[in-house]
Amino acid sequence: MTVLSDHTIELSHLPFHYRETGDPDAPPAVLLHGLMYDARDWDEIAGFLAEHYHVLALTQRGHGESAWPGEYSFELGCGDLEAFTDALSLERFTLIGHSMSARVGCVLAEKWPERIERMVWEDTAPIDVDFPEGSEEVPGAARFDFSAATSLVHQIHNPDPSWWNDLPKITAPTLIIGGGSTSYTPQEGLAEAARLLPDGRLETIEDAGHLVHRTRPEEYKELLRKFLVENGK
Repeated sequence: MTVLSDHTIELSHLPFHYRETGDPDAPPAVLLHGLMYDARDWDEIAGFLAEHYHVLALTQRGHGESAWPGEYSFELGCGDLEAFTDALSLERFTLIGHSMSARVGCVLAEKWPERIERMVWEDTAPIDVDFPEGSEEVPGAARFDFSAATSLVHQIHNPDPSWWNDLPKITAPTLIIGGGSTSYTPQEGLAEAARLLPDGRLETIEDAGHLVHRTRPEEYKELLRKFLVENGK
């Protein structure tokens, strides 16, 4: 049974929570959760990856046991991720992000492409998304600052054009996992993002919805195994 340990780290004078598993000498993989969740959302996937990676799942600002400073944006999230990996001396790492967090990873990968070994975006790209009322991202949700949701959803509806225009700057092999027709994320936007990335590809798990790693974990893990373990060697 995989053991995950909880830690607190100070980043820019703010406390952040993260969970850790795997061999500290193995290649690092950083996992970032979606809106309204926290690092524990990744426990099953973290346990799967621990056989090959030193897994670090960070709880983002405004969520769970991390700081709720009242200021939220994808740029601030990128700064937190940069500070986190700097503090742990991770010069180069694999990054897996779901929903809002894949956008955080996108911003970092465009800014510092040399730091990303491989990257996985789950059912997102830097595009506008029409969130349905009563979003499926509710069951099992963590405590979160509602103002974080308000700020980040506003940015999603009004994305910085550079996030899209700078996709060709991302050099890391990038796998985009789509949830198919039952997801509220426009799947054609994922396909176009994959085409713009120098080394991007899209894999769709049909009828998985937006929470792919929760609704179809075995198929999700199989995609990770092929992309990170087999092709990552």
